[in-house]
Amino acid sequence: IPKMLCMAISTCYNLSPTFIKKKKKKEKSQSEFQNKTECLSRTAVVKPWKAFTVTIFRHINFGPVTFLIISLIQVSVTVVEARQLVGLNMDPMVCVEIGEDKKYTSMKESTNCPYYNEYFVFDFHVPPDVMFDKILKVSVIHSKNLLRSGTLVGSFKLDVGTIYSQPEHQFYHKWALLSDPDDISAGCKGYVKCDIAVVAKGDTIKTPHKANETDEDDIEGNLLLPEGVPAERQWARYYLKIYRAEGLPRMNTSIMANVKKAFIGENKDLVDPYVQVQFAGQKGKTSVQKSCYEPIWNEQLVFTEMFPPLCKRMKIQIRDSDKVNDVAIGTHFLDLRTLSNDGDKGFLPTLGPAWVNMYGSTRTYTLMDEYQELNEGLGEGVSFRARLLISLGMEILDPSSPEITSSTEVQLEGVPNISEVEEFFLFGSFLEATMIDRKIGDKPINFELTIGYYGNEIDGVGRPKTKGKKGGGDGEEEETELIHNSSEEEMDDDGDLTSVATTPPMKPVITDRNYFHLPYFERKPCIYIKSWWQDQRRRLYNANIIDNIADKLQAKAMRSQVKKSTVRDKIKLAQNFLTKLRFLADEPQHSVPDVFIWMISNGKRIAYARVPSKDLLYSTIEEEKGKDCGKVKTIFLRVSFGPAGWTVQSKIEIYLWLGLSKQRKDYLCGLPNGFEENNYMVDIESLNPSTVKQIFQLRVHMYQARSLFAADSTGLSDPFARVFFSTQSQVTEVSTQNTLCPTWDQLLVFENVELFGEATELRDDPPIIVIEIYDQDTVGKADFMGRTFAKPVVKMADEHYGPPRFPPQLEYYQIYRGNCSAGEMLAAFELLQIGPNGKADLPPIDGPTDMDRGPILPVPLGIRPVLSKYRIEVLFWGLRDLKRVNLAQVDRPRVDIECAGKGVQSALIPNYKKNPNFSTLVKWFEVDLPENELLHPPLNIRVVDCRAFGRYTLVGSNAVTSLRKFIYRATDKQANNYSTTGIKKKSKTWRHCTSQKRKKGDEIEEEELDESMLDWWSKYFASIETLTEVSNREIILTWISFFLMNPVEMLPSVYPKELESDFDNFEDWLHSFNLFRGKGGDDDDQNVMDEDRIVGKFKVRTRYDMPRDMSFDSNMGMFQNIPHNDPINVLVRIYVIRATDLHPADINGKADPYIAIRLGKSEIKDKENYISKQLNPLFGKSFDVEATFPMDSTLTVSIYDWDLVGTDDLIGETKLDLENRFYSKHRATCGITSNYAIHGYNVWRDPLKPTQILAKLCKDGKLDGPHYGPGGRVKVENRQTEEHLALTVLKHWEEIPKVGCKLVPEHVETRPLLHPDKPGIEQGRIEMWVDMFPKDMTAPGPALDISPRKPKKFELRVIVWNTDEVVLEDDDIFTGEKSSDIFVRGWLKGQQEDKQDTDVHYHSITGEGNFNWRFVYPFDYLMAEEKIVISKKESMFAWDETEYKIPARLNLQVWDADHFSADDFLGAIELDLNRFPRGAKTAKQCSIEMVTNEGEMPMVSIFKQKRIKGWWPFVGKVEAELHLLTGEEAERSPAGEGRNEPDPLEKPNRPDTSLLWFLTPFKAIKHLICTQYKWLAIKIVTALLLLALLAIFLYSMPGYMVKKMLGA
Repeated sequence: IPKMLCMAISTCYNLSPTFIKKKKKKEKSQSEFQNKTECLSRTAVVKPWKAFTVTIFRHINFGPVTFLIISLIQVSVTVVEARQLVGLNMDPMVCVEIGEDKKYTSMKESTNCPYYNEYFVFDFHVPPDVMFDKILKVSVIHSKNLLRSGTLVGSFKLDVGTIYSQPEHQFYHKWALLSDPDDISAGCKGYVKCDIAVVAKGDTIKTPHKANETDEDDIEGNLLLPEGVPAERQWARYYLKIYRAEGLPRMNTSIMANVKKAFIGENKDLVDPYVQVQFAGQKGKTSVQKSCYEPIWNEQLVFTEMFPPLCKRMKIQIRDSDKVNDVAIGTHFLDLRTLSNDGDKGFLPTLGPAWVNMYGSTRTYTLMDEYQELNEGLGEGVSFRARLLISLGMEILDPSSPEITSSTEVQLEGVPNISEVEEFFLFGSFLEATMIDRKIGDKPINFELTIGYYGNEIDGVGRPKTKGKKGGGDGEEEETELIHNSSEEEMDDDGDLTSVATTPPMKPVITDRNYFHLPYFERKPCIYIKSWWQDQRRRLYNANIIDNIADKLQAKAMRSQVKKSTVRDKIKLAQNFLTKLRFLADEPQHSVPDVFIWMISNGKRIAYARVPSKDLLYSTIEEEKGKDCGKVKTIFLRVSFGPAGWTVQSKIEIYLWLGLSKQRKDYLCGLPNGFEENNYMVDIESLNPSTVKQIFQLRVHMYQARSLFAADSTGLSDPFARVFFSTQSQVTEVSTQNTLCPTWDQLLVFENVELFGEATELRDDPPIIVIEIYDQDTVGKADFMGRTFAKPVVKMADEHYGPPRFPPQLEYYQIYRGNCSAGEMLAAFELLQIGPNGKADLPPIDGPTDMDRGPILPVPLGIRPVLSKYRIEVLFWGLRDLKRVNLAQVDRPRVDIECAGKGVQSALIPNYKKNPNFSTLVKWFEVDLPENELLHPPLNIRVVDCRAFGRYTLVGSNAVTSLRKFIYRATDKQANNYSTTGIKKKSKTWRHCTSQKRKKGDEIEEEELDESMLDWWSKYFASIETLTEVSNREIILTWISFFLMNPVEMLPSVYPKELESDFDNFEDWLHSFNLFRGKGGDDDDQNVMDEDRIVGKFKVRTRYDMPRDMSFDSNMGMFQNIPHNDPINVLVRIYVIRATDLHPADINGKADPYIAIRLGKSEIKDKENYISKQLNPLFGKSFDVEATFPMDSTLTVSIYDWDLVGTDDLIGETKLDLENRFYSKHRATCGITSNYAIHGYNVWRDPLKPTQILAKLCKDGKLDGPHYGPGGRVKVENRQTEEHLALTVLKHWEEIPKVGCKLVPEHVETRPLLHPDKPGIEQGRIEMWVDMFPKDMTAPGPALDISPRKPKKFELRVIVWNTDEVVLEDDDIFTGEKSSDIFVRGWLKGQQEDKQDTDVHYHSITGEGNFNWRFVYPFDYLMAEEKIVISKKESMFAWDETEYKIPARLNLQVWDADHFSADDFLGAIELDLNRFPRGAKTAKQCSIEMVTNEGEMPMVSIFKQKRIKGWWPFVGKVEAELHLLTGEEAERSPAGEGRNEPDPLEKPNRPDTSLLWFLTPFKAIKHLICTQYKWLAIKIVTALLLLALLAIFLYSMPGYMVKKMLGA
């Protein structure tokens, strides 16, 4: 349990266990093996004996992070409906957008509550990190068509990573709140109900069955938000201020510089940088700084987004502007979760001003950067690229704020005040460099250490010009000032110290034929680098403190004693704490760049390693110090680029220290004793060699390995191990050819191993041992298979070799190949110091006396496991689905089984096509196995084909890693006695229960139930909790009686997954092992998958136990009651209910699915009955196929897409192993129903009656019985029967001791549909079940009728009597009074083309309208699903009709009629016919609260009430009467539309107000002149007077002038 707990904990934390060690008592472990970064710290000490702990590789992506694994990720979105959309008389459609991909729903006319239920699938072939940053946007658009883009109503967005982080990677039936970023003061724009799921390979989406929609009407309680995000989010502005950048790589070469100088005359910087920021689907960028390596922007970008945002990261990128194509220089991501806190003392996202570091490809400029994706932020960078000074702030916006901007550029005035610059000192000493690849071993090699842009010499990078305390001024002067301002002690030590960033070149020395090493023996090269950075040590110190706490918690969690029952809880609790601590330890304001170590050969960068600077930071307080500061660290350098993630170029032992120059006196404090500094090199002290140079002997006990990587084309390997320690290496022999589970049983002795350092330090912290597994090939070099690491148990010369530490015990070590597990190795390691007396003091090597292997030493007796004799029995059953080998079919196969060198062969199958089963079933062999079950070797299975001329061809193989599940547990006699008495006792209880149930039934038998109203679908819908078929009182009473007589347990079980998952894959009798052939695939080779290597199946049953006196058949051994394996004819009956969430196969986003069945040579394609344009088709089909086991044992159920032209496309398929089901003790041939009936919808399907089944089970289990007492008999229809009692026993069969097990009930299983081209990703699901009936038994009855229910015809008659308080929209031109020309429009949802209008009530001045108008709506309705069924063509070009299922909702709208313009929309109401508020009796009692407070109002259903009359609100009030009739009732009593015959309605008595102005002319004239046209009348009168005066003037002027002229 402790070992399993440790493995589970490490798995939970995404950590990879390396090995299990027995450690020394009362000494702390600080060992943390980093497999994925290949960095191992030499601080491990030996822990208590027999205390199992796990030394852990910290999980950081190992593989050359430059090589990104492209994976298939599928995003599925179901848009169900929208509610409360803001707008009048809308025609909405929903747009789902992910990145550049957009998909639209259909348009729904004239509704604010559209129903869609449309399904979309987006497929992406991108790295997961890229996928999770994509934004998913759901928008509602009004009136979009070919000629206009439509109006945005509102949108909702979140990133894909947020969805993937949810439970089951999905949001199910959640409401997305719509908002408009351009109009934040408007608030909520409506809601869209949708399902969103993100599926990667291997993920399974558990979709719950849909419950009644009434449970999901609580919109506020089901918002589409992650847990912890408040329902009411506020708008906020995010201010990102961008100041300046420095350290940009040189983007010009000497050739380009000379060309530019020749044309321009001066040598300018060839980079035009700008900053681009992406956040929540928005993008902003700064201005471009021309020809500048140290640009200064002092600009800010403003983003408007809701807070908290549902987009986690902000992407900041420095780009080089180019006329052809802009290129990314570096990328940094800001995770807003690390910049804010939502606790009681929380704060909004805040950052800086602070420097952020950017990493990417190497700084060497090339015209075509092959690894430009690193600069785009894809993967881990291999070099420092630049750093950027930024700050981030945020403010919550007032919704009434009129001015909102997004992605704008604002010039800032000042330069921020940032922390002072301090001088840092980085020291590194290379103590050892081994395992150098032989390809580069012929040239001198040196190492380079860089931190930021310091130390990067071969790329020609200099320091930035501005470097000082406040970021300005002359660089040289301020650097000198920093040195002069340092302490006197530092100045004395410093002198003329200059940075040394590279080691001297040195020619490697041969270690073996594969690796070289550098001769760092007496002199260890050192590196000194001075650098200047902002002093952010306090933040890094805090991060280190939290890291230390997390490490201690992790260690304590592994050492804690837990009970078996609390393992899961403890693991989950520890995981939650660790996750929080690791999250807090991630410091976003990390000003000091990471340290890079480069191996350089012939001036070319070969391999690298990256070390976080905070892990090297020095502090006088131990808890604040970085975990690798001042310690010898083992680092594996890996290739900088390329797909070979497991390739190692070198292993180095390096001592690193980073701190302020003021603290430099302590930089050697962590070196092993015996070293001294000497002119930048370290010499070994010669005073006391015995305390400095230690001589050891390493003993490596290599016992065996299992589940290794398949390196040959046969699917096997010829494995051997190569062990490296210090500068020595040795190899094991290839003990076994063609195996994945070799047993080496070999002792490798490393003589005279020289290690430098104090003896106590070496004892507590020995160097690591590297073990690599290779496959030996006849031609060419050996192929790498995997690698693991170990630390030996150290014995000093003065220690006793004995318990509890010695001899070491064998333990399993996990082998890795890149990021993937590549098997396990069983070995032990001990490091023995050679004392003054030489090797005479070493413990002797006591090998087995019966083994003579020449110079090869076996594992000594004290270490090799203690063996005991075991008997392994194998029941050979048969081979299935064997593929061709070397283009030839397999005809005469044979199976060889081997374990620990012993084995057995099966009988030869003479004709595989005719009968793939074996003739001789049981064989056995004896083998010596370890007494410790954990050390048992694997069981190797090989299948060979015996061909002509004595040739044997390997077909496939498998290695069964664990034998524990095959161990035979014999039962004693007491168990048999107990089972006999137990069944008698149980039978009494069951008789009693059964009689009670029937007593309850007897009381109701008087009501004469009519079960003809129920069918199989009644049980189905009741089991998934969607049964609402209660349309009248009789059906309600029937269902009450039905449930009382037959409890809920009689309903069929609907499994949300495969049936095999609940019954252990039906491997209780036969185990199926896949046979593999071909070379295994790497984690970076996605084309070679394990599924492609499967060449067949081997069906077998295995048991093993120690030989003892066993009383069983000598021929059958431990196997009893073995059925014959001769061919048997079976009738297979397949029931297919429906398919859900199918992947779209047509260009219109739909599919035309149909069913295809394949079993052996029989194939059925139901192509004629395809269902048009459906992704959730309801089939309701059954198929009968005759099969012969074992030849026809795999059933394939496929869903194809029908195409008018061309071949049909496979959507997905599922495969069932019928043979395992047929022979399983769970009796999966035909499900046990909950009730026994001889007719009706619940008829007994099995040819055997319950009594016969029970008798057979008792006989097979050798039980006494069954016995039926007189008190347990059941009376049914005046006849005595025992079937019901037997059925009750069968339902409780798992309670029977020894032989009891759960029997498969009547069921429906949900199976995933998979596509060969998209392995591991569901393409939909299918609900089905399978019955099997042997042909040699009684013939079964006819198949159940599960054909889909036909919708029932109904007719809804809606009489609109009156309206009141309707909004008055028009002004009367004569009287000036408000009025409206009212009419009412109505339709059923989904039938907009069948709109019906009342006549117009003209000139209503009170809002009252009188209509007496009848709407008539015939429709087809499914009672169980509460849906209206509509069949219509999608367009005029559609081939056939498409069936839609839409909720039953009635829409009523009130309009104002206009003659010369469009009618004005006034208001609307939508009534769910299954659940709507009861109408008010009078208009005064009618209020808007009837709709807004539905939870408090009495709700009714028209399908129950049949006839309802009342007042309902909708921007006014309407009096209506709803009358529902069945199709037959409507034919018997027809009614006309409007007021027409038959059954006409009276004409309404409307007030005559249309000629009111004619009856009161004076009032009308007064209104026209004095009120409405007052100023116009005054202007007209004034104009007339002026005209009259002008006319008089013109008339009299001539005569007046004549008189004046004549003097009259």
